[in-house]
Amino acid sequence: MQQKWYQATEVKVDSLGQSLHFYMETMEVSCLSALAFYAAGEECYKGERFYWQNREKTMTLVGLGHAHTIQNNAKNERFDAVEAEWKSLTKNCIKGQSELQPILFGGFTFDPQNNVAGEWTDFPEAYFALATFQLVIRDDKAYVSIHLLTEDQQGEAKFEALRKERDHLIHAAQVKEVKTYSKPEISSYFEPYKDPYLASIDQVTALIKQKKADKVVIARSLALQFKELVTAPQVLSQIIHEQPESYLFGLEHKDLLFFGASPERLVKVEDGRAFSSCVAGSIKRGKTAEEDEAFGQSLLNDPKNGGEHQYVVDMIADTFRKNCVEMSIPESPRLLKIRDIQHLYTPVEGQLNKDATILQLTKSLHPTPALGGVPRNEALAAIRKYEPMNRGLYAAPIGWLDAEGNGEFAVAIRSAALLKDKAYLYAGGGIVADSEPQSEYEETLVKFRPMLRALGGQLHE
Repeated sequence: MQQKWYQATEVKVDSLGQSLHFYMETMEVSCLSALAFYAAGEECYKGERFYWQNREKTMTLVGLGHAHTIQNNAKNERFDAVEAEWKSLTKNCIKGQSELQPILFGGFTFDPQNNVAGEWTDFPEAYFALATFQLVIRDDKAYVSIHLLTEDQQGEAKFEALRKERDHLIHAAQVKEVKTYSKPEISSYFEPYKDPYLASIDQVTALIKQKKADKVVIARSLALQFKELVTAPQVLSQIIHEQPESYLFGLEHKDLLFFGASPERLVKVEDGRAFSSCVAGSIKRGKTAEEDEAFGQSLLNDPKNGGEHQYVVDMIADTFRKNCVEMSIPESPRLLKIRDIQHLYTPVEGQLNKDATILQLTKSLHPTPALGGVPRNEALAAIRKYEPMNRGLYAAPIGWLDAEGNGEFAVAIRSAALLKDKAYLYAGGGIVADSEPQSEYEETLVKFRPMLRALGGQLHE
């Protein structure tokens, strides 16, 4: 096995009144399964891990342990607070070599004003981690980094201990047989808030008919009870296998794992160029190629879905115009086909102006009309009034950024929260004036499918 070593670096950081020493070391390794590396942290780092893979499969990221966390409950200032702390932490880091970059991973909750108790109680409004052990696989090359932040000026001894632990983790991921995970066994299903959800569709359509909003996205949850405890690697292995064309993510916070397979990019920034995806309007896949094509054409020609999609295009294009020196956007949507569903899809890209950053774009774009509604403030007010649950990270930005301002955030749909022997699946739909409760309910069933299948269940429609 060839290993390429990089010199360890030590950076002095003055962050939040602390004088910290930031030790980093990266090595290139071969033949490493990202899931096996994630699973190698099960004993020591459960509750402090993350997993990410982009839709193109050109970048996979795994974190074990917390070298540093950035979390806050700063409401509308949460994006700025995360950005300020990360910039302070990394301002002296080496720039120009992507494989050496420390990466911050995490997410922002959908709505910091939602205080409904449940599985998301005590979850921070912004929650990000710099991993102690960071695995990055880019274009078939794998790099493992160690990060240590300490006030101790004699941090070398701690760092040497981490080197030994890193070697054990790499060995475990490379040498142990790659485990095959069985699907969990579900003992019961429960639909929390089903009746309030159905009632909310009528309440929101009445609101829209009174011209108090144009569109409001209302979501609901599906709760599963398992026969035994379910592990994070067990469910991640299922979505990796079943949803390869999506963004795959898993973020642990204490006993909760939030995971999913999202088709939707919120924003990506690479070397000053920004990319986003307008994804709104959906229909199921056909049983045959001909039926699938017919469904796709009906979606492209459907005025309700086309109108929903245009709301998203208009808003994202407007955000890009404000933050970019130039931008491009196709005139009409195309179809984005994934395993269980097909969507209307329009890509957007532009060259950022010098003041724009990935977190400022994320702040401007969230929530898009596809997940909140139109106009934004009126839609959010309706969601707070009529949606009976707390979305937590569902439908919110989840992703990463490095010390140079590159990064990517997905919209955390097709997702679920795993909590010991229970799971909560989330799905929603855009409500407009002529929406009907039963058809909206049935649309959420289609959207539950990817996570339900990964968790060992199926829906009988």
